[in-house]
Amino acid sequence: MKSGAARDEALGALRLWSDRPADVWMTEALPIGNGPMGAMLFGGTSVERLQFNEISLWSGSRMAVEGLDDDGQDMGAHQAFGDILIHLGHDFARVTNYRRGLDIDRAVHWVTYECDGVHYERTALASHTDGVIVVNLTADKPAAHTGRVHLADMHGARIAAYGNRLRSVGKLDNGIEYEAQLLVLSGNGTVAASDDGAFVGNPWSISVPRAGLAFDGCDNLTLILGAGTSFVQDHATEWLGPHPHAAVTARVDSAAEQSVRTLLARHMEDYRHLFGRFSIDLGSTEPNLSKQTTLARLEAYAREASTDPELEALFCQYGRYLLTSCSRPGSLPANLQGVWNDSNEPVWCGDYHSNINIEMNYWPAEPANLAECHRPFIDYVMSVREVSARNTQRKYGEVTGWTVQTMNNACGVSAWKWNPPGSAWYAQHLWEHFAFGRDADYLRTTAYPVLKEVCQFWVDRLTQRPDGTLVTPDGWSPEQYKYEPEEGVTYDQEIIYDLFANTIEAADVLGDDGEFRDYIAGLRERLLKPKIGCWGQLQEWEVDKDDPKDDHRHVSHLFALHPGRQITRAETPDLAEAAQVSLKARGDKSTGWSRAWKMNFWARLWDGDHAYTMLRSLLNVVRETRTIYGESGAGVYPNLFDAHPPFQIDGNLGATAGFCEMLLQSHAGGIHLLPALPAAWPAGKVTGLCARGGFEVDMEWANGRMSRTVIRSRSGLPCRVVCGDRAWQFPTVAGQSYALRESQDAGLAGAREPASWGTT
Repeated sequence: MKSGAARDEALGALRLWSDRPADVWMTEALPIGNGPMGAMLFGGTSVERLQFNEISLWSGSRMAVEGLDDDGQDMGAHQAFGDILIHLGHDFARVTNYRRGLDIDRAVHWVTYECDGVHYERTALASHTDGVIVVNLTADKPAAHTGRVHLADMHGARIAAYGNRLRSVGKLDNGIEYEAQLLVLSGNGTVAASDDGAFVGNPWSISVPRAGLAFDGCDNLTLILGAGTSFVQDHATEWLGPHPHAAVTARVDSAAEQSVRTLLARHMEDYRHLFGRFSIDLGSTEPNLSKQTTLARLEAYAREASTDPELEALFCQYGRYLLTSCSRPGSLPANLQGVWNDSNEPVWCGDYHSNINIEMNYWPAEPANLAECHRPFIDYVMSVREVSARNTQRKYGEVTGWTVQTMNNACGVSAWKWNPPGSAWYAQHLWEHFAFGRDADYLRTTAYPVLKEVCQFWVDRLTQRPDGTLVTPDGWSPEQYKYEPEEGVTYDQEIIYDLFANTIEAADVLGDDGEFRDYIAGLRERLLKPKIGCWGQLQEWEVDKDDPKDDHRHVSHLFALHPGRQITRAETPDLAEAAQVSLKARGDKSTGWSRAWKMNFWARLWDGDHAYTMLRSLLNVVRETRTIYGESGAGVYPNLFDAHPPFQIDGNLGATAGFCEMLLQSHAGGIHLLPALPAAWPAGKVTGLCARGGFEVDMEWANGRMSRTVIRSRSGLPCRVVCGDRAWQFPTVAGQSYALRESQDAGLAGAREPASWGTT
């Protein structure tokens, strides 16, 4: 067996680790997930806790109720599922050489320690391939494992033991049925059902049933957990399908027939197929610092003199790890906490917030080479279209198309403020999936119908003024509560412009529906455009009333800068400068996710040093978990979860998108290499970055300049590239690679700056 120090070295840079077990779920426990299932592990020695979830376990209404006002709908909340508690009896005071960590290169949680002369190791993984969570406990001496295992349910379901299997079966008030099964396998020794007493040593005050499994004198143990619900992502069935018992049993039984080695190999092959597409090297961290715990490195990083490029790269990759772990095809999309939730009343219901949060979750999916992980959001949009259309007509009368409210559940039931451009922001993601992937069949059958019907909503809703200008009625700028709804709010206008631009381009690609395309193009030209105010700001409102002291966390009126493309440094420099004035006025200090958005804003403004300032601000380690909106307490927790506070996963995922925007941009008609490279990253390497147009990019740089780039064409489209004062343009063949070097002649004569490009 390897010592703790040797194991730390062997794991490499892509790891989070600690030298003591976790006490607090939100700040210290570490996440694993396979898409629909997620778990947080504490790494205990006396008692190990594995708190688990399933993405479709939702309370509240499955169908909107006629006659209720908009905020009267029972949207419910994402629910916690349960816990596994393993009593091992290894008091931490007797433990030496303790390590626990998360290897995000393999998506494996691990624990090692020594107690009473025995070396113990524990690994846990969430297998997407086999649909289960697996925990394996080993020791370097035989018969070293004796203790008890309990399965706890967060909704009071009865727990029953059957031989070496525990089962919880329940039903929520809304009719969603659920089941979890935990199978315990042993090498030698015995495992048997036992109900001879309550669980011993439960520091989290979890209600534990008497029924459990006792294990005695085992060389090793393997725990296999399966969980599921009767939720089906189909409103035609009222979102309900068969009881999950058969499916859960089949997954657990199938996994039990395989060795741990095989389960691990299958898991890693599946996971690395996604995670391994992308790498990032921002430089080396000083060895003594890189060997410290994640918390110690975060604390050192908070000191301005400290640099830790490997920690920064880890943070970028951690976002990709989280998205891969909580968003897989065939299940619901990531919610405000991904899939990880320990409460039946999570903050903001653990919902799908439409005024930036669910969209931010998916900003890194395409550029960071995780396009498949984008599909759950796209599928969710497709599943709620008809439900949302009925909700929309209940609100707005006989309009075509649909939109959403700010808070939304798994079944498309909405609550709280209407967010009229919310469906248009959703539609941007359907377009972006095509823009990066260039799948014309997908565009025709999936994306374009949604783009068109959301356009039709605005055809019915836009107000025409006497001079022909078109404005959105009754808009608001999230979440500026002090203002009443009004016409022409910049947030609305910019998102509708983006919707129309994407729809026009989609129709051009498909080559049909020309009459509708031209009609929308005419409307786009008449939309009220962004305006510059009296103190040089980009106006948040049509009326010039922006408060230069307003430091609100939402910066919604800069949508056109990011994630939109209406405002660019190259094509609209005056508006870009005004956006910068607004951004400076808002300030750098805010909630965690807001700092992530500002990282993207500054990257789009080609200010890499300020984007890097936002990254450092976001990597500010905090321990406070209460809900606040001010500057204190925002950053990341010791487990690198983004602190709104409390935990919101959009800050993690938005930050990963920010890294991508700093290194490559492709929203303005071509590929722009190193548009916002900060001085802190003078040399580095990235592989697997994706660009619109169907391109994948590997790039190296030194002394702040690109030294070599390889571009792989997936689509066969012509390629335009700009880096610094050099530019290239060349035809491509799908499947071929093209190498560029900073020293070679530019292939695009006379075009040396991004400003020479036309937007598309």
